[in-house]
Amino acid sequence: MAEADLDAVIRQTARAQTKAVMAAAKKRQAVWVARAAKAKDKETKARFRFLAKSTILNATATAKRLQNSAENAADAYARAMKKAMEEPPPAKESGKKAAKKKEDA
Repeated sequence: MAEADLDAVIRQTARAQTKAVMAAAKKRQAVWVARAAKAKDKETKARFRFLAKSTILNATATAKRLQNSAENAADAYARAMKKAMEEPPPAKESGKKAAKKKEDA
């Protein structure tokens, strides 16, 4: 990855994090479903099923936010680099001018 663009790395990292979030959410959902199956009364079963459903919904929303943030960051980086490539490099100042500017500041 020595020559990889940073915006591509940002996007790739976000995809990996999104997958990790969803995998963890699926594991947690399985725990809630298992507890619902073992529950004795209807109310407890309903509560555990609701928690399982909420886990996936909240994880999906979190993953979308994470992905959107990464996309925005990658796009901003790409725009900034494009702008930097178009701008001329700053001119070097001679020693006297630089010293005079430091004294004036």
